[in-house]
Amino acid sequence: MLDGMSVDQLRTFIAAVDEGSFSAAGRKLRRAQSVVSATLANLEAQVGFPLFDRSGRYPKLTEAGAAMLEAARLAAAGMDAFKAKARTLAEGLEPELAVSVDVMFPVAELTAAVQAFHQAFPDTPLRLYVEALGAVLQPLLDGHCRVAIIGSLPHIPAGCTSEFLLSVPAVAVVSPEHPLANLPGPILRSLLAEHVQLVLADRSSLTVGRSFGVMSSKTWHLADMGAKHAFLRAGLGWGYMPLPVVEEDLATGKLVALNLQMQPDVGPGFAMQAVHLEEHPPGPAGRWFINKLKMQVGASGLQQS
Repeated sequence: MLDGMSVDQLRTFIAAVDEGSFSAAGRKLRRAQSVVSATLANLEAQVGFPLFDRSGRYPKLTEAGAAMLEAARLAAAGMDAFKAKARTLAEGLEPELAVSVDVMFPVAELTAAVQAFHQAFPDTPLRLYVEALGAVLQPLLDGHCRVAIIGSLPHIPAGCTSEFLLSVPAVAVVSPEHPLANLPGPILRSLLAEHVQLVLADRSSLTVGRSFGVMSSKTWHLADMGAKHAFLRAGLGWGYMPLPVVEEDLATGKLVALNLQMQPDVGPGFAMQAVHLEEHPPGPAGRWFINKLKMQVGASGLQQS
C-alpha cells in the first residue's frame, strides 16, 4: 500500500495543515474540497492510521499525523530539489547570466569576479543590476535575473534559498566640519534625531512601511551610493556606509566615524548572501559565479563568518 503513495498526496497533506482546513487547502491547490478530502482519505488508508481528527469544526492533526508532518515536508522538498536539478541540467549553460547585486557588496571583489567570469565564459553575456534593499531582490522575484547578491535587506522571503558569502562591516560617518563630529561619544539617539540622516532609497515596494537603521526623523533618501558618499563628505548629514567604501576617507580625515549609543538590535553591518528561487537554481555559469565570489572574498581576507 505504501508504495502507491504519491508526492501529490503529501503536498495535499501539507496544504491542509498549513491552511487550517480542507476547503482552504483546496483553494490553495485550486481543487474542490471533495478532491482534497478524497486524497487525504486515500493517504490515511495507505499509511494505516488517521492523520486528522475530524470531530470538530476544523480538522486537527492526530498525534500520528503530527509525527508524519516533518517527514512529509522533507519528502516534498526533496522532490522539489530533484525537479529543480533536472531542470537545470536539461537547460545546460545559460545563454546569458543576469545577477542583481547589492550596492553594499565590496566593489573590488565584485570586479575581480566579473573579470574572471568573462575569461571563463567569453560567450556568455553577464548583465548586472546594482541596487539596494528590496530593489536587489525585485529582479529575482520578477524573473529578470537568476541570482541576487543581497545584504541590505535582512529578510529573505519564502520560496528562496540563500547561502552566506561574507559580512560587510558598516560605520556611521560624518564630515569633520559637521556638528556631530565634535561631540564626545557615545552619542545619544536623541541628539542624532536633531540632524539629517542620509539613507539609501528603495526603488522597489518590498520595504514600504519599514526602515532599517534609521535613527533620525530628519532623513534624506538617496537612490545612489555615490551621491550619498559625496553628500556625507560635503557635510550635508550623517549616515551609515560600508567600511570598505570609506576606509580611505577615515584614514585621510575626510570623514569621521561616530561613536553612537545604539540599541542592541541595530548593530551595523551587512550579511551578504547569494539568493535564488527554490524552483529556479542557478545554472553552471551562475553557480560558477557564486563560487568565484566566495573564492574572491576568501582571497581578500574579508570576514566570512
